[in-house]
Amino acid sequence: MKKRTMTKIVAVCGAAVLVMGTVAGCGKTAEAPEAAEAVESTQEAAENTIEEEEVATTDSVTQAPYFTKGVYVNYPEGATVRDYFYVFYDEGAGYTEDANTGTGVPFSCEQEDGKVSFSFGGEDETKDVFTVTNTDNGIITGSFEDGLELHFELKEDADPDNFDAMKYAYPSTEEVYEDANGWKVKYNSELFEVNHSANIVTFVYMGESAGTNMITATYDVDMKAKEAVDKVADSWGSDNVTKTEGVFPGTEDVDAYYAVLPPSEEGSGLYETVIARDYMDGYLMFELTGHNSGDEALDMEVSDALAMIIDSVEFNEQ
Repeated sequence: MKKRTMTKIVAVCGAAVLVMGTVAGCGKTAEAPEAAEAVESTQEAAENTIEEEEVATTDSVTQAPYFTKGVYVNYPEGATVRDYFYVFYDEGAGYTEDANTGTGVPFSCEQEDGKVSFSFGGEDETKDVFTVTNTDNGIITGSFEDGLELHFELKEDADPDNFDAMKYAYPSTEEVYEDANGWKVKYNSELFEVNHSANIVTFVYMGESAGTNMITATYDVDMKAKEAVDKVADSWGSDNVTKTEGVFPGTEDVDAYYAVLPPSEEGSGLYETVIARDYMDGYLMFELTGHNSGDEALDMEVSDALAMIIDSVEFNEQ
């Protein structure tokens, strides 16, 4: 803006010299007032042009208030990651929230034309003034005293009354299956299809894999846990089965009964694992059925996803 103003001043001076030179060249001193009028007219035109340019530079800034109730993501110019938010309760107060840590500070603010004065942490704190330079396309642009250009963008799909920055910025595909019999597990909804029928729940792996990969959870009262594990292990029809005892996942001292059928070197790559505990009036059992493809990285990804479901089990009552 300063550069344009200097250009206009030079233009005015040049016009004055040109007019005066013309008058001097004619040798008619009686026409000097007309020359003066011409210079004045030229000056006024130049000043009006400067004023118009100054007004044009502020046309892109609307009047206060700039922030109303809502969630605004805040980011510097050129940023590709947008994970810091200002949540406004109304035009005068709210809080910040970092999506990486879930932390932030409360603030109050006063909005005037061209600036917003923030008090972070409490009204007695020093005010930080945000100077607004642009409000085009619904994005509020400006800077605090450090001069770093920042953008505030309203997120229409975010609820300021129930906002969680971590979930909003980094949405998870993790969901929870909660059974009516008092247990629950976490699973990846993009990788597993859940089916529920009577006392049996299946978690079927839908990602890239070889053969069927799934977990079958069963609660029944027709026998106890050890007997149920023995029955399943016998149904595999193999002598290569290992049975052990340990602690059931999600507990610290509940006995668990295990049976494992490792994958064979030939054939379909089938492997089985079953784990059960005495539960209420019967048993709760998780049976894992998997198939190895021969691709170590892929097989590990599948087995980890299956194991994570069993490892995440929790109980409402122990």
